[in-house]
Amino acid sequence: MIFGKNYLIWDLDDTLYNKTEEFADILDTTMAKALVEDLKLPIDFETAKKKVTESYRIYRDGGEIFYREYGVNPRDLFKAYHLRKPVEKIVPYENLIEKIEKVPAEQYIFTASDRYASEKILKHLGLYEFFKDRYYSVEDFGVYKKNESSDVYKKYCAKIGVDPTDCVFVDDSYSNLEFAKKIGMTTVRIYYRNNSAKDKTYIDYAYKGVLSFLDDIIK
Repeated sequence: MIFGKNYLIWDLDDTLYNKTEEFADILDTTMAKALVEDLKLPIDFETAKKKVTESYRIYRDGGEIFYREYGVNPRDLFKAYHLRKPVEKIVPYENLIEKIEKVPAEQYIFTASDRYASEKILKHLGLYEFFKDRYYSVEDFGVYKKNESSDVYKKYCAKIGVDPTDCVFVDDSYSNLEFAKKIGMTTVRIYYRNNSAKDKTYIDYAYKGVLSFLDDIIK
């Protein structure tokens, strides 16, 4: 058990690997290209990239400004962005699978990446065989975000047959943890620079980097 709970549910992106500033910039570039080249948004690339960065800073979602101001369909951007996602640029942690295998809880993944990108990321991280029947995308529940309501978390728990109050949910994004907490999950935030959400009462625990969390729960 972890914190008295039997189930551990992981976010994938920026939680089970470190989104460095360099990689964050690559992701902003990727989304801007998807908007301009794939969705044919009538703005230039540099403007699109600046707005992606601004959107993430304000809304914790690089696409939100485009949904609100340009009428972009979230599903269309979701698909175009994940087809382009540069998984090969992720630097995996050494010995991550060995640590995960020692966790004293049943583990799952719930990600805002689509299933295509999720499978690529898990394989790149060396985690696919461990999680191959235990990972789900928001798209499996007909949505494209995790930070709009608690409904998708309820549906997720029903899908895997667990009580939310018996779950620990681990995510880097505090806007996701807020909704997980609303249905009774124990919440853990992973951060990599400063703990910018230390004042958020819906976060039960915070760790600097996923490895420090893993080391704490398997020691």
